[in-house]
Amino acid sequence: MAISVEGQTEEEFVKDSLAAHLQSRGVYVTPVTVGRARGRGEGGGNVSIGLLAREMRALQANFDAVTSLVDFYGFRGKGTMSPDDLLRAIRESIEPSDERFVFPYVQMHEFEALLFSKVDALPIVLPEAPVADLRSIRSDFETPEDINDSPTTAPSKRIKRLIPSYRKRLDGPPLAAEIGLNRIRSECPRFDAWLRRLESFGEPAT
Repeated sequence: MAISVEGQTEEEFVKDSLAAHLQSRGVYVTPVTVGRARGRGEGGGNVSIGLLAREMRALQANFDAVTSLVDFYGFRGKGTMSPDDLLRAIRESIEPSDERFVFPYVQMHEFEALLFSKVDALPIVLPEAPVADLRSIRSDFETPEDINDSPTTAPSKRIKRLIPSYRKRLDGPPLAAEIGLNRIRSECPRFDAWLRRLESFGEPAT
């Protein structure tokens, strides 16, 4: 299975946290960075419906299934679309393809939302992390995936404001690994539903 990812942060997350978990269920995933982020040492973003649809269509030829892991925040050209509207628009742009095997996923609102699943874990990688302030943010929302969508309130912006040393690609994936998939799944229902779908391609649990 190919996972079309927004940048190096998501690529490392797939390699560090998702690949072994899915492999234990007989699902083998390969992250493929979208567009201009591919082959660069850093960066990402600037994903649009057309770009992601083209990438996913092209990947069909070499993989049994194709999905994506991109952020809702900063998705170029989404305008006032809801997350479900955006997924529908991506899906329609990918056609013709079999929706059972080619299905986009957009993370609400950013990869960093997953890190709010257990803010107590952040000092393991970032000793200066102000846990009380991070807990206060988390308590304002029903789930980490509800931490919202603006240039000042998106999850990464909130973390960077409290922890200026935070480096997305270098710190994000190790933090997610420390938190663990079980905790992230219990806190982030959209992510959990997507991961359940990926698991469904493997062997039935025994």
